Formats: sequence, structure tokens, C-alpha cells
Amino acid sequence: MTNDTITAAKKQDLVVTRVFDAPVNLVWKAWTDAEQVMHWWGPTGFTCPLAKIDFRVGGKSLVCMRAPKEFGGQDFYSTWEYRAIEPMRRIDYIHNLTDNDGNKVDPATMGMPSDFPQDQLHCVIFKAVGDRTEMTITEYGWTVGQMMEMSKMGLGQCLDKMAASFSKD
Repeated sequence: MTNDTITAAKKQDLVVTRVFDAPVNLVWKAWTDAEQVMHWWGPTGFTCPLAKIDFRVGGKSLVCMRAPKEFGGQDFYSTWEYRAIEPMRRIDYIHNLTDNDGNKVDPATMGMPSDFPQDQLHCVIFKAVGDRTEMTITEYGWTVGQMMEMSKMGLGQCLDKMAASFSKD
């Protein structure tokens, strides 16, 4: 008899909450307007040269994140397929890495770890706090590890860029 153990990769939801010095309608617009998305999508140093937003339940948005030259300048495409929308309150969407036409691709073919999530549910909650907005993003079912930590760091940098975009108004 052997002492073989089967260990399942531990899954965890990534939850990030941020309060913005902007009313809910502006924070909402940051997610629903292509020009606004292009200001904040991608971590520090990355740009967003493309955002095609089809914001409706069943719609699918295509966004591109371009790495800076020192990181290879590669374009990374993602889709957000909307599952539920409660205006000014909630957006639920399925996130996937894609090719430039929006066709889902295996993350491993893009150099991502084999446990990088596909068909990952994301939920964005908006809550008015006076004239400010509390926004909570939940990314469900990450495998605990380096990729989840990188996503958390990248998301934080995206939200920093979003906050900066509100201060320009």
C-alpha cells in the first residue's frame, strides 16, 4: 500500500475594493465607454490601443493591452462577455484571453501558465458613498499562486490609472 496523496490546486477569489473621488455615473462610464476604457485598461506602462465595447447582456467587448517596448511590445487581447448588467450597480462578465478577432485562445499558447483561468467570471459592484464611489471587483476561481498575485498587482495599477483619469476632468 502506498501513501499517495492527491492534492488539488487551491482556488481563491481575487477581491479588490477601491474608493474613487468620482460619482457612480463616471466610474460606471469608465467601464462602458470605449474611450474611457482606453485610459485605464492595462497595468503601468501598458497602453490600450483598442476597445470595442458591446455593452449589453449577451454582448462581447474586445479590449487590447499593449506591452511597453521594454517588455516586447506585444498586444494581448481579451473579451468581456456580459452576463448581467444592473445599471450603476453591477456588471458581471466572463473574461477570456483571445486573438485579435476576439476568438478565445488557450492561455498557454500566449506564454501564460497552464492554470491561467479561462471563462473566468468577473463581477464589478458600484456603490455610491456620498459623492464618491466604492467599487469592488471580484475575479472568481483563481488558482492560488504567482499568476493570481500578478493579476492583483496589474488590477491595482489599472485602478490607479482609472483614478487618475477622474482627476483630469
